[in-house]
Amino acid sequence: MQTRRTFLATLAGTSAFMLAACGGSGNEGGDAAPAAPASGDGTDAKSDGVMTYDEYMAAAVEDAVNVECFVQATQSWWEDQITIYAADADGAYFIYNAACSEEDAAKLVEGQKIRVSGYKSEWSGEIEIVDGTVEILDGSTYVSEPVDVTDLLGTDDLINYQNQKVSFTGLTVEASKNPDDEDVAFLYGDGNGEPGDDLYFNVSSGNETYTFAVESYLCDKDSDVYKAVEGLAVGDTIDAIGFLYWYEGANPHITSVTVA
Repeated sequence: MQTRRTFLATLAGTSAFMLAACGGSGNEGGDAAPAAPASGDGTDAKSDGVMTYDEYMAAAVEDAVNVECFVQATQSWWEDQITIYAADADGAYFIYNAACSEEDAAKLVEGQKIRVSGYKSEWSGEIEIVDGTVEILDGSTYVSEPVDVTDLLGTDDLINYQNQKVSFTGLTVEASKNPDDEDVAFLYGDGNGEPGDDLYFNVSSGNETYTFAVESYLCDKDSDVYKAVEGLAVGDTIDAIGFLYWYEGANPHITSVTVA
């Protein structure tokens, strides 16, 4: 199986700015446990020995880190590992391939509070936690609201929102070329793929065109966002929501696409 990172590396350099789409929790197997009944604003006091977001960001790459945060979404559980998008009121975290049983993966619903211990890492600009373990905590829940960063596209300030839930508005779907050199609204993979593969489509904002993608590990072919992209037409105006992942530049993982 080709990993997300291998596929992104293969596509590197194909556009000036690539955005990868994703959506849903992606959990597989078992019934999802309900989130804790309490709700909060993401400002919970940290336990002893747990870093604040600022302390986490100030840590050096390869340092051991220990954070408490709230699940916002997950990729598909696979081989006792799971990738988590998480946040608190101060910032967001990308937790890559943390050790996790299938039973616990089913409990990682949106808003669930967790403690993650691992190591800070950087991969092609993305700040993340690797080699981590996940502990499910009782207490409040928190779901972040997206921040509109449309006006920050192409600016140096965009990286300040890395891994946060963000939104883009008023984008225009531009044509992509399929292997037969025909104009189409989207491609399966590199154009030679099939339904179920990652989807790629071009959008423009102002005078710049960017490539977005729906990553099938996060949003499979039955997800709303996957179906929405399959239904796009060149010239459509769309809004999008996702997580501001970073891969040699801004590479948001999109969870929602709406035709305006």
